[in-house]
Amino acid sequence: MAVDGVSATGSTSALSGSRQTIAQNFDTFLSILTTQLKNQNPLDPLDTNQFTQQLVQFTGVEQQLKTNEFLEALLLNTQTSYRADAVSYIGKQVTASGETAELKDGGAYWAYNAEANVANATVTIKNAAGQVVYTETGSLNAGPGAFLWDGMGSDGSKKPDGVYTIEIKGTNLAGNTVKVSTSSVGVVTGVDFSGKEPMLIVGKNKVAISDVTDVRLVADAPKDPPPAGNPDEEEPEET
Repeated sequence: MAVDGVSATGSTSALSGSRQTIAQNFDTFLSILTTQLKNQNPLDPLDTNQFTQQLVQFTGVEQQLKTNEFLEALLLNTQTSYRADAVSYIGKQVTASGETAELKDGGAYWAYNAEANVANATVTIKNAAGQVVYTETGSLNAGPGAFLWDGMGSDGSKKPDGVYTIEIKGTNLAGNTVKVSTSSVGVVTGVDFSGKEPMLIVGKNKVAISDVTDVRLVADAPKDPPPAGNPDEEEPEET
């Protein structure tokens, strides 16, 4: 996928016009100054300090225009590089902090990370309308894990493909809350440049590059992520 450079016609034209105006005004200023110097009254000469100050002001404006031009060129180069970096994500599996995932081909996949062992965990999955479609309880070990939902709702019906959100809450054996963060996982199929920040298109989701925490080649990604959320066979140790 080719990435075209960002058009700078408007900015360049504005700066060019400003420089031309400054140059024209400066030429006019020198012409007037020369004429005044030629025709000044020897008994009441013109104040040269004022002319010197005006010359300094013209020079300062010219330098500022050049600085602005340099900064805009630098910004355009940065934007072009940012776009190229975003396109390089296409075809790769990314993990991004968040709660959403797409149910497709009979499964929706999330990654999670528990700060400590979770003795009592509750998994809640909602559809795009915010309605709870699935809940599950169990225990989780500390550290990273995966949750694979097969799309079957708690009511026993198969849920339609689409975007769903997950929430995992839990406590340890002492009843203290344990933080469990969640992430979405999927393959990038495109990039949306319509906003201020490029958004990676992952299925029906859009993920900000700043939220990406892991990038893998599809060949290196786990083929069959283990389902999580089911009660562990062994009770996790109290922390």
